[in-house]
Amino acid sequence: MPAARTVLLVDDYPDAVDVWAIYLTTEGFRVLTAGTGRDALAAARADAPDLVVLDLDLPDLSGFEVASELKRCAATRHIPLIAATGYSHVAQQDLARRSGFDSVIVKPCDPDALVAEIRRLLTSHSTRPTAPIEH
Repeated sequence: MPAARTVLLVDDYPDAVDVWAIYLTTEGFRVLTAGTGRDALAAARADAPDLVVLDLDLPDLSGFEVASELKRCAATRHIPLIAATGYSHVAQQDLARRSGFDSVIVKPCDPDALVAEIRRLLTSHSTRPTAPIEH
């Protein structure tokens, strides 16, 4: 049986993280969580998730700043990013895509829609760099 894909959920609203984490776990994902941008960066560097769902409005670093840092680092730039935002304005969604996000979801988001988007991105991205086989 293949290993569960790991999703890092980042949101400063604990109830949202809890609901999404429970749902993603029941869908077969391994879930990591963070409530701040700094915690998100530390978790991404330490655990190399397959995908990150990142709130844009965090208390310390914005989701844009976290995304920029993840895309700047060779060890994390390959990780697909989903922006989670309460704003449905096209301008904010365009800014998120220009900032390195692969997708944007508007909160509140239907859990089935979130899972479908995660699966779509995981299928379309090679999320882990391929290391040469050592003999």
